[in-house]
Formats: sequence, C-alpha cells, structure tokens
Amino acid sequence: MHALVTGCAGFIGSNLVDSLLADGAAVHGVDCFTDNYGRAEKLRNLDQAHEWNKFSFTELDLARANLAGLVDLADVVFHLAAEPGVRSSWGQRFEGYAHNNIIATQRLLEALKPSPQKRFVFASSSSVYGEAEQLPTRESTTPRPLSPYGVTKLAAEHLVRLYVANYGIDGISLRYFSVYGPRQRPDMAFHRFCKAAIAGLPLTVYGDGNQLRDFTYVSDVVNATKAAAASSTSEEAINVGAGSQVTLSRALEHISHLAEKPVRIHYDSPQRGDVRATGADITKAREQLGYETHVAVEDGLRLQFAWMLETGARQLSHS
Repeated sequence: MHALVTGCAGFIGSNLVDSLLADGAAVHGVDCFTDNYGRAEKLRNLDQAHEWNKFSFTELDLARANLAGLVDLADVVFHLAAEPGVRSSWGQRFEGYAHNNIIATQRLLEALKPSPQKRFVFASSSSVYGEAEQLPTRESTTPRPLSPYGVTKLAAEHLVRLYVANYGIDGISLRYFSVYGPRQRPDMAFHRFCKAAIAGLPLTVYGDGNQLRDFTYVSDVVNATKAAAASSTSEEAINVGAGSQVTLSRALEHISHLAEKPVRIHYDSPQRGDVRATGADITKAREQLGYETHVAVEDGLRLQFAWMLETGARQLSHS
C-alpha cells in the first residue's frame, strides 16, 4: 500500500506513520509545522520514520501549495493535518483554524476529484458533539460544538460528506476521543500532568477535577484509523474512543502513584469551550471496523509516563 499521511509530524500522525511503515506500506508524509508547539519536537517525532527507505517527506501548507500530483501515488489518504486545541481556537487565532482545518481539507478533497476511488480517512474530533445530550454518545447525536475548534472540525466533516455525495470520493470521518500516549502535544492534559509530577511542580486543573473523559490510547486510535482505510464501509462518521470514562482526578491519582509522590494541584475556573463530559458509543466502530480497545487507562498512563521520563530532560529544557 502507498499511503499519504498529512500532519505526519504530529502526535497521532507520527504514530500512524510508524505503524504503517512497520506493516510494510510505503508512506509519503506532509506537514507544515504550525506554531502550536516547537518545530524541533515535531521533527523528532519523525526520527523513526526516516530510518525506513519507504518513507518520504514534504514540507508544505495544504491550503496554499499546488497539490496536483500529491495524491497520485497514494492508494489511501490519511488526513490528520489540523490546527488542534479547543482553548486556543478563540479570537484572532480562529483564522489559523479556518485555514488549516477547513480550507486545507477542501483543497485536498479537490485534488482527489480525478481519482475518487482512493480511500480518504479524515481525522475528526469528539469536539463536534460539544455538551452531548446523551452519554455514551452515538454518531446519530446532533453535533453542537462548544468551541471554534469543534466548529472547524464539523465543517471539515461536512466537506467530506458533500464531496462523497457529489464526486463519489470514498471518504470517511473518524471522531477521535481524548487521545493520549507517547508524543502527546505539550498542551494536552496528560502531558502537562506527567511533566508536573516528574518535576515536582504545581499543576493547574481547570474545573473541579470531576470532568469525565473517554481517554483513548494512541495505538488503539492508530489501529482504528488503519482499519477505516481497509474497510469498505460507507458510514459518514464513526466514533473512535475507549468506550469508558475516567475523571481527571482519578487520572491524576494514577500519575501520582507512578511518580511516587503527590501532585500539588491548583483548581481554577473552567475554560471556555471545555465540556463537562465525553463518552463514545463505539458500537459502530466495532461493527464496521472490527475495532476493539486493547490499552486500559492505567496501562496507557504508565506507558506515557515512561516516555515522559525518557524524554524528560529535553522536555524540561524546552519549557
């Protein structure tokens, strides 16, 4: 298989690239290195990929570059490139979210019009649901994003849907729920929690700590994403979560145990766009993709904590 992976230097994208290469696929990765965190750290995410002869890389901005020929050799396009983050999507930064999440997706879909048989797997987000009416949340639930980020992800989903309907593109959207694991972005909860625990620093938690999240380990997400590429299902959107919920406070207890010392926590007001609870109904993923989760939160946190310890000196030196 020849795969195109956009956002290949990011957290999930780089893990997907490594897994595809290990499966024997040829992978062409693209990334534009947005400034949400350091370029050097993203480049390090590709260290393993560059050891493979079947990996090639191009730095480009999907919303501006000439995409003619980019998809020609690909059998599957995994579109993970995006401007991430709920809290930073307000105000003047929204322009970047529209650029990287909506315009980039539309231009990539345009490039696929001459070859609609290629499978297009789009990485969406549970943020499209906002404060969901039902937990666990089914894909039939009406999306009501609570953040500008969620709005851009939902808009991109609609673009996929309309290119499927009008041009016959073989597209599917996956709604990822609270992904964590090695290479997680520095702004994400478990990265911040582990970093504070290792360094013995105080940690700010926004809200009372009883927020519920469906934390999903990155290898489970990667497996679901590959399964979506291999599947012939025409479902418009599929949840990819752990199918269980954990409070932030409970996750912090696990991290304190791993650090063998308590984490000093300061509780602050909830941030705009943060929802109280998320939870994925993964029935459709099981039925359509053969998806099963393999990593419980306790085990996943142990793996992420070990990765943070290995890279801790570097992480702290860049803080």
